[in-house]
Amino acid sequence: MTYIIKGSELTIEDVVNVARHNEKVELHPDAMARMIKCRAMLEEKIDAGEIMYGVNTGIGEFSEVVLTDEEVGLFQKYLIYNHAAGIGDPAPLEYVRGAMLGRINVLAHGNSGNRPIIAETLVEMLNKGLTPFVCQKGSVGASGDLAPMSQIALLLMGEGKAYYEGELLDGKEAMDKAGIEVPGLKARDGLAAINGSNLLTAMSAIFLYDSLRFMKQAEIACAMSIEALMGNMKPYTPMLHEIRGFPGAVRCAKSLSKLFEGGDLYEGRLKVKVQDAYSMRSAPQVLGAVHDALAWARIQVEIELNGVGDNPVFFPDEKIILTGANFQGTPVCLPMDMVGAAITMVCVMSERRMNRLNHPALSVGLPPFLSKGAGLMSGLMLSQYTAAMQIVEMRILSMPASIQSIPAAADQEDFVSMGMNTAIKNFQIMDNAYGVLGIEFMAAAQALDFREFKFGDGVAKAKEVIRRHVEFLDIDRPLYDDHTAMKELVKSCEILEDVEKEIGSLG
Repeated sequence: MTYIIKGSELTIEDVVNVARHNEKVELHPDAMARMIKCRAMLEEKIDAGEIMYGVNTGIGEFSEVVLTDEEVGLFQKYLIYNHAAGIGDPAPLEYVRGAMLGRINVLAHGNSGNRPIIAETLVEMLNKGLTPFVCQKGSVGASGDLAPMSQIALLLMGEGKAYYEGELLDGKEAMDKAGIEVPGLKARDGLAAINGSNLLTAMSAIFLYDSLRFMKQAEIACAMSIEALMGNMKPYTPMLHEIRGFPGAVRCAKSLSKLFEGGDLYEGRLKVKVQDAYSMRSAPQVLGAVHDALAWARIQVEIELNGVGDNPVFFPDEKIILTGANFQGTPVCLPMDMVGAAITMVCVMSERRMNRLNHPALSVGLPPFLSKGAGLMSGLMLSQYTAAMQIVEMRILSMPASIQSIPAAADQEDFVSMGMNTAIKNFQIMDNAYGVLGIEFMAAAQALDFREFKFGDGVAKAKEVIRRHVEFLDIDRPLYDDHTAMKELVKSCEILEDVEKEIGSLG
């Protein structure tokens, strides 16, 4: 299957398909026509000697410096050189591929003034599996992701480095091996290739996709713990949440009810408490709030994926050029800061349920620390320590980056989004989240093995999947292998996929 790039309708799923699963891409003919039309307007203005920011002027603090005709050609090369100023470890290939896709989608609007060959070359790089080496750190998320995007643009001059067929090669060698002609950079091409928040937006799109799948698994783990703790089922009645009106809570209540269906608790066959603890009965309200936050963030990210994030912006029909700040990353990083904190909140609640499973005064008859030999053995006592450590790290990382601006470029760029910090730390948050949720899953499965009633169909299936990877803790053993196995299981989404095959989609 091939994704047709039109400048519109790009979704987070499309980004994942191209970035992670190497789906081929193709420029729509209308996109080509728009780029050709815009470029023609730009060249007319160049020939007429019109002063245009970033075309025949410097940038940033140097925007008032007018370049000579000879300097215009050199400027694009030096622009990329001095902006390729990142540091340290490379970004994962899927992040870079996502950024390339996003940048092509911007250029496809025909408002950036680039030669069409620039977009065509990026398409060819994606399709042939040539991915530039890009340092993950260096962008402040305003004027776009200039440092990382410049490392991509180096390949357009046959420079930099790139991964091709599993090797890291010099740029020209990689392009030659892939059979891709180096287009070079002419007036405007360099700035058009880099002047947008494309890397942090691609990372955010991938993170949102993973977060949605994580949240479904958080609901499954929650349902397992509630059944193990013999929870009252009334708080998960959708009618209760419909009367309040938050769509995420309604959605979550329906998912939990679906997971409970078929079990003795759901059918009312067992005696339960009148009211349970908040970590149980307020799960729809809390997890639902996260779903609502993800929905808002998705709207913002997909607007950015499909908008013209560039400066200046060319309007060929009106024959005008407008300068502004459409590269500013704040519309993406503000909701994504919230999403990172929301995933942390999910894990705080997860740990509280895991504590109740361990705590003999709170577990409704389960053995202390879910151990058959309490005293001689400690069961899952230390599993809570591991969850708690990870949550503290998540809390530290949940400080918003969007309020951390440090002025740049001699105060010409005196407020920046720091959205790359948001994107990077969100993946660090998620790495811990997989571990915390894996520990709740493991504890819930252990607890369910002590219960003798019938579980909901979804809960029973999830427990079955867990037992393929981690055995019941009959006697104490080192748990680091189990913890790591559970973390990888959550990351793989095997539990989610098998549960949805059993009971249908969780929304």
